[in-house]
Amino acid sequence: MKRKKCYIYMRVSTAMQVDGYSLEAQKDRLTKFAEFQKMDIVREYCDAGKSGKNITGRPEFSQMLRDIADGRDGVDYILVFKLSRFGRNAADVLNSLQYIQDFGVNLICVEDGIDSSKDSGKLTITVLAAVAEIERENILVQTMEGRKQKAREGKWNGGLAPFGYRLDSKTSTLVVEPEEAEVVKIIYEKFVHDGMGADSICSYLNQRGYAKQKNREFELNYFARGLIMRVLDNPVYIGKITYGKSTTERVKGTRDEYHRVQVEDYMVTDGKHEAIIDEELWAAAQERRKETGVKWNKTHSLEHEHLLSGLLICPVCGKGLAGTVRRRKNKKTGEYKDDFYYRCQHRKKIDEEHFCDFKPAINQNEFNREVENVILDMAANEQWKEFVLRKMSERVDVSTLETEREQLKKHLRQVIGAKTKLTDMLDKLDVSDKHYDRKYQDMQDRLDYLYDKASELEDTIADIDSQINGAYEKQITAKQLYKILANFDRLYYRLTDLEKKEFLRDFIESVEIYPEKLDNGRMLKQINFNFPVYYDGEVGKEIRLLNENTVETCVLLSKLKSTQHIKVEIDIFK
Repeated sequence: MKRKKCYIYMRVSTAMQVDGYSLEAQKDRLTKFAEFQKMDIVREYCDAGKSGKNITGRPEFSQMLRDIADGRDGVDYILVFKLSRFGRNAADVLNSLQYIQDFGVNLICVEDGIDSSKDSGKLTITVLAAVAEIERENILVQTMEGRKQKAREGKWNGGLAPFGYRLDSKTSTLVVEPEEAEVVKIIYEKFVHDGMGADSICSYLNQRGYAKQKNREFELNYFARGLIMRVLDNPVYIGKITYGKSTTERVKGTRDEYHRVQVEDYMVTDGKHEAIIDEELWAAAQERRKETGVKWNKTHSLEHEHLLSGLLICPVCGKGLAGTVRRRKNKKTGEYKDDFYYRCQHRKKIDEEHFCDFKPAINQNEFNREVENVILDMAANEQWKEFVLRKMSERVDVSTLETEREQLKKHLRQVIGAKTKLTDMLDKLDVSDKHYDRKYQDMQDRLDYLYDKASELEDTIADIDSQINGAYEKQITAKQLYKILANFDRLYYRLTDLEKKEFLRDFIESVEIYPEKLDNGRMLKQINFNFPVYYDGEVGKEIRLLNENTVETCVLLSKLKSTQHIKVEIDIFK
């Protein structure tokens, strides 16, 4: 009697698997079965560490189907340890079964006692596959309902506690972490009252030594834009608990691909935890978020722009001065006149007893003119032009950012890999296990955490991408810069206010002023440029570019914030 030919297919979700599912155990059982049934094993296929929820991502399984279609070995059967090793998605199991039977090949599930060549075999496979998938869906619904009930009760319903809190696992409630809560308050205060955007808040926190605790090795210990936005958008900080802000949906046009999507209509209940901020501050933050998140829209109807707003530094608290408008009505004509000023609106606390009390309103027209005259005189200096041309021809160095980005991408791949393995472990949980519910909940919590970490890493990578792109975008070519400087006196005054504002931000890092006007009426102290140039309005009678290699330059540089600046001495007030 001619011996039947067969393939054996083995699969494990993780590299090491126990309880009789290991690759060795599967192979041993299949080999003994083939010997007993007098079958010849002509080829083996093995997917190690692959999920059975779909065919995608199982290269050996796909190759086996291709070999069957090509009639490579003329096999009669595929032997698998259990039906779950062949697949866990009912549609995939049935489609694959139909596919191999179209080529005269049947499936035998050794441990389940199923043979698709028999009349009852395909029916049994259909029922078992469907029941398994329905059971998984029911378990998911039940688990989600349990978490929803927790939310209704004001308890934390899974995953890591949000920044600013820790989780009391015994009561499933959030407890305030004082140090992190202080940072949350700063984020809201800076966003609402100081008009800072997410990037500025990150810089503020990072530059002042605030650090974010790392829960995992791959996490960042500094603040990134993504975390700031999540803090601003999370009502947990006013004592609320939310449920269902995001959900997993199948990608349209696919059977096996899923992604997380945001849900507009989600549950919000009163939590049992303590609020960190009050509802008034929360409402103000949400109102500002609606205004495209970080932009402030001016209320007057003119094309005027506050050219040096944010660049002009308060001499008391060190914050950027804001542009303000004072509208006056002419009693005779009824027309309105707008006067524009720079003022400090931060009232920052200087020490334990004193707050910023810098009250002068600086006339914008007068002060803008002083700064513009500085640039005019600098642009006319040939030595300075040559120096800037030489510096601007140097390549932008973003190697540090690129290295950091690669490290973050590596961490992201690790998180995605861990998420995939955890999903596989969820798939193979035995519903008859007496600890099933606890295991499932624990895995689901870990899965939520990994989704959050992946999102945070993606946000941070996006931040670094923006920094790298910004570094290149802000690099003005030598030819363009020379053209601007050579024609500054003609080009500048043809620009709109908005174009002037953007131009000044390209050139200037900050402008420092005196606390009070000097005897000659001046307030301008010094200008710090984005380029390797330093301006001190107090010294010198003419523009003088010092040699970078001289001892004198080193002494002058020691007075500056950055050793990358070159000092240009100028007096435009003679």
